[in-house]
Amino acid sequence: MLRVTGIRHRGEWDADSASDRVVLDAGDRQRRRIVLTAEKGTEFLLDFAKPVALRDGDGIVLDNGAVVLVAGEAERLVEIAAPSPLDAVRLAWHLGNRHTDVQVTGGRLRIRRDHVLEDMLAGLDARLTAVEAPFDPEQGAPHGHHQGHDHG
Repeated sequence: MLRVTGIRHRGEWDADSASDRVVLDAGDRQRRRIVLTAEKGTEFLLDFAKPVALRDGDGIVLDNGAVVLVAGEAERLVEIAAPSPLDAVRLAWHLGNRHTDVQVTGGRLRIRRDHVLEDMLAGLDARLTAVEAPFDPEQGAPHGHHQGHDHG
């Protein structure tokens, strides 16, 4: 079985040169070890010491030199627009306070569809638009040795 030897980040390689394509949702793009099968049948093992965060447009480099394009699977999302930059910060704070995965795209935020969060955001004057698109949430800050964060 082919093995993954590295990752090429979106924009740092020619995606048109990909030998195959694997479509993954946001959850399946956060892995340490997994066997994947791409659309043309290329089967390979991703096996790293620590989890990697693959993003839509990244390239998975295989030990035979081939590169497989990572395509984000379209997911049910809601795009959030705020009336002002200050309101956008306020909305982002409320989402972060709920430990919600958030994608920043242009001047808007995206989250997975959740009627409770959508009701809260609408109550905070957000403009919400349902979309289906790949979800690339922001990566969390690295966890080091620090005082704990607890809501208990």
